[in-house]
Amino acid sequence: MQTSELGDALDRELDRLAAERDFSGSVLITRAGRTVYEAHRGLADRAWGAPIGDRTRFALGSVTKIFTAVAVLDLVAEGRLALDTAVASVLPPERRPSTLRDDVTVRHLLTHTSGIADYFEEETATDAWVEEFAALWRDLPVYRVVEPVHYLPLFASLAPYRAPGERFQYSNAGFILLGLVVEDVAGTDYATAVGDRVFSPAGMDRSGLFAADQVRPDVATGYLRPSAPGEPWRTNVFATPSVGAPDGGAFSSARDLDRFLTAYAAGELVKPDLLEQALRPHVHVGRSTSMGLGVFLFGEGERRAYGAEGADPGAEALIRRYPGLDVNTVVLSNVNGSAWTVDEAVRAAVKR
Repeated sequence: MQTSELGDALDRELDRLAAERDFSGSVLITRAGRTVYEAHRGLADRAWGAPIGDRTRFALGSVTKIFTAVAVLDLVAEGRLALDTAVASVLPPERRPSTLRDDVTVRHLLTHTSGIADYFEEETATDAWVEEFAALWRDLPVYRVVEPVHYLPLFASLAPYRAPGERFQYSNAGFILLGLVVEDVAGTDYATAVGDRVFSPAGMDRSGLFAADQVRPDVATGYLRPSAPGEPWRTNVFATPSVGAPDGGAFSSARDLDRFLTAYAAGELVKPDLLEQALRPHVHVGRSTSMGLGVFLFGEGERRAYGAEGADPGAEALIRRYPGLDVNTVVLSNVNGSAWTVDEAVRAAVKR
């Protein structure tokens, strides 16, 4: 990984994507704690022309799920929960789906093998997924979705897809239930539990679950593309819940996410014995990809990686740790449509 060549190649790709796809975001690569590459493109606020910089905080979409997983594993380490605890034994009837099977465990939820019905099915989502996701909040307004329990009406009465443990199927609803488990076992609200068990010990002092109506500095607005030529850009204020949840919606900066990856790898957030279990393949996902305990596992050998990724309307985020290389990578964007392409260029650069 030649730093100068890497920087030149990534700069060209970011410039191209900014020109062709309106890429707007941050990219950070570190090795052994030192910055190898850092770049920022686009605007955090299009109305006022505020540029994205090294302090900008982005919505993370489903990257939030790895924070939920860490909080769960911390409770397991404390002996207050077990991986094979039945979820129905923790959550009272009013805080769980009426259709939840008694044999669905915490491990099933962490590995996306629970078989429960989801409130937004990503396996069948189309290229118009942004509009499809936004449509969820027409009958359940975003300003009424401020706690994990508020998601239950979206899936609580739906029949399970299948028995638990049969196969991987990505589940947002499963992580809503994990957040409810965290609340009931820890005795706090979800945001407090994640702050105490993830953000604070990792030194992520610029991260949190911020409400859409809170005025906070350096927070990038999420944007939806114009619906037709000549139409204005729109913010995602009506397209995502007004407060982040256990399955998505936390905010963070590139530097904070680098701190998270480093602390996670060092066993500072998940105890070493549980970390070893978390990073072990539990179920096959797809080509060269498996699922650990709330963490995706990519590839094999020295250049294998693990991490998390997510997308919401107006938000894309990918974080990866290459343990054999001692490299962390972070890609963040407040416009849909290019973060995965950026990540492909980052992965190619890291693996050279």
